[in-house]
Amino acid sequence: MLALIYILIGIFIASVIWQLTNVFNLKKPIADESDNDQQGKLMFAFMIGFYILMIYCLWEYNRVLLPEAASVEGLKYDSLYLITMILILIVQAIMQFLLFYFAYKYRGVKGTKALFYADSHKLETIWTVTPTVVLAGLIIYGLSVWIDITDVSDLEDPLVIELYGKQFSWEARYAGEDNSLGRANVRFIKGINTMGVDMTDLNAADDITVRELHLQKGRPVVFKFRSQDVLHSAFMPHFRAQMNCVPGMVTQFAYTPNKTTEEMRKNEKIIAKVANINKIRSEKGEDPYEFDYLLLCNKICGASHYNMQMKIIVEEEADFKKWMADQKTITQLINK
Repeated sequence: MLALIYILIGIFIASVIWQLTNVFNLKKPIADESDNDQQGKLMFAFMIGFYILMIYCLWEYNRVLLPEAASVEGLKYDSLYLITMILILIVQAIMQFLLFYFAYKYRGVKGTKALFYADSHKLETIWTVTPTVVLAGLIIYGLSVWIDITDVSDLEDPLVIELYGKQFSWEARYAGEDNSLGRANVRFIKGINTMGVDMTDLNAADDITVRELHLQKGRPVVFKFRSQDVLHSAFMPHFRAQMNCVPGMVTQFAYTPNKTTEEMRKNEKIIAKVANINKIRSEKGEDPYEFDYLLLCNKICGASHYNMQMKIIVEEEADFKKWMADQKTITQLINK
C-alpha cells in the first residue's frame, strides 16, 4: 500500500512539473486539439483509478470504524449515519463519473460537440427540488434521533448521573437512592468536596461521587454535565454520545446501554483491534491491553487535554447493584 502511494505521489509530481513546463513554454500553444485529446484520456484514466482506490478504501478501512453501537439510541444514530453515507456515495459516484466522462467525451475531437442549454427551468427545478427534499428528510430524521437522546421525559426508572469536567479529569456523581441530584456550585468546592456539592441540600446527602463509571445494561441513564473551568465535551464513542460541558450551565442527554463490557470484548472488530495493539505493546515490552469503554473529552481544552479519560464499565443488574452497595455517599466521606 505504501509503495502504491509513493508511486501515485511520484506520478502526480511528474505531471505537475510537465504541466508547468508546458505553461511556461510560450512558443508552444497551451491548449491545442492534441493536448485536449490527451487531457481527456488522462481524465478517463484518472476516473478509473479513482473508483478503484475508493472501492479499496471502503473495503479495507471499514475495519478501523467503530463496532456496532453499545446503546439503543446509538443504533438509531448508526442507521442515520448509514443512510446519509449511502446517499452521499450514490451522488458522489454519479457526479464524479459524469465530470470525468464528459471531460473525456468532449475532449476536442473533431465533430464532437457538447449539448448546451442557455436556460432550462426544468433542469433548474430538478436540481433544486431534489436535494431540498432529500436534505429535508435527513434533517427531520436527524432531529427525531436527537430528540430521542435529549428528551428524558418518558424514561422509566433512569439512572441519574452527573459528569463534571475540569482541567484535566472527569468526576462522576450518582443521584443515590432518591435518584435526585443535590445542587452543586463551584463556590462549594472545598477539601474532598471537589465537585462543589451543596451539602445543605437534602437531595445531596445520599449522592455518590466516583472516579470510575459503572452502568447497568438495559437501564436508561440520564447524564447531566457541568464544567468547572473551560468548555469540555463529554464523548462516549461506543455509545454514540457526545455533549458539551459548558461553565455556568447544566446540559444533558440520555441513552440505554445494550452491551456489557464483557460482551463488547467478544466483538470481532474489538478482538482484532486488541490483537493489533497487543502485538505492538509486546514488541515494546509493555503489558497487554484490554478493551474498556471510555469517557473522553472531545474539546482541546488545554495542554493535558489527552488525560481526560474515565473508564466506563457496563454490567448486568446484579453486578451493578453489588458495586453500588460498596460505594460510600458523599456525606459519609465528608464526615469520615
